[in-house]
Amino acid sequence: MNGEVAVVGAGIVGLSTAYALKQRGVDITLYDAAPPGSGQSVGQSRIFRHAHNDPRLVNFVRSSRALWREWEQDWGIELISPDGAVAIGQTVGNKLETLAQFDDISARILDPLELHDVLPILADYSDPAMFDVDGGAIRTLSAIEALSSRLQEKLVTDHVLSVRRTPAGTMELRTGTRCDEFDHVVLCAGRGTAALARGAGLTIPVDRAAHVRATFQLRENVPAGLPTFQDSSGAFGETGVYAAPNPDNRYYSVGLSETVDVLDDGSMADPSALAELADRTAAYVERALPGLDPDPVDYVHCWVTLLPSGEDGVGVWSQDGLTAVAGHNLFKQAPALGEALAAAATGGGLSEDLKPESQLGR
Repeated sequence: MNGEVAVVGAGIVGLSTAYALKQRGVDITLYDAAPPGSGQSVGQSRIFRHAHNDPRLVNFVRSSRALWREWEQDWGIELISPDGAVAIGQTVGNKLETLAQFDDISARILDPLELHDVLPILADYSDPAMFDVDGGAIRTLSAIEALSSRLQEKLVTDHVLSVRRTPAGTMELRTGTRCDEFDHVVLCAGRGTAALARGAGLTIPVDRAAHVRATFQLRENVPAGLPTFQDSSGAFGETGVYAAPNPDNRYYSVGLSETVDVLDDGSMADPSALAELADRTAAYVERALPGLDPDPVDYVHCWVTLLPSGEDGVGVWSQDGLTAVAGHNLFKQAPALGEALAAAATGGGLSEDLKPESQLGR
């Protein structure tokens, strides 16, 4: 079979890329061995936040927020909750200074009373806190379903083993049962991206790791809306905590930013470390979020891919018929990444900020 562009990976970034290509009238084929959104995009919610240390990433996320809004209007569904994003910790001041560079981003300090009103499940806290008004919880299942339904006829359910350039200048893609050729291949395959790119002569310096987040039920008095939450304060015994409500606000998913190392063969260096992270998460909830029952009702275990530039780092590699994206915390950026990857795959070039040497998100 011959086609124009192949997209490998039907997570949120792959789906967004395939959708952007389809909107451009490009003939696409989307590959994934698993159902859409069941890899690193799994779960019921993600945090949408503007606050990042790198102003370039703030600007890129701004673009993504506008596209999320367009999708909401076009499809008639809510994709990001209107309840904002709360962050606490000593870095709040720096984040607000960065956000102040952008006139259309509304963020402010919260005093302790406002913080309690906005996030009533949180224990007493009187140090720096901020509120990102246009942040919120991404409705991940709604986003995956909406995109998948528009791409269903383009999806090939099969695992991709290799990608290479042919002597004729096309890109050959081999799956478990097929051998297809394309003008361009876009790799959005999460932990599989670096290995597939290497077969085509492209080296991507990612570290693989494993991660866990747990879901907890609200004890009572379910509010009409709950913001997302990040805690870098250490006030409750942990730093680098993130949390987001499920769509019904009856459950709140909480994770520590720490990950478990993965060996070269793909196995976890210490399989018990995931259980330890889960236990620490439950202990944190008992101390910091008394509005939640500290016994987890559900877990998400997933792989993560990290660039040297840090946990918010993102980069795009593009050359000779192959484009690949890698990074962490990409769900919120998916619409803008999809547009950028689609442009790269169709000769439209790539923003300097997204090139790996720029270390976007450092």
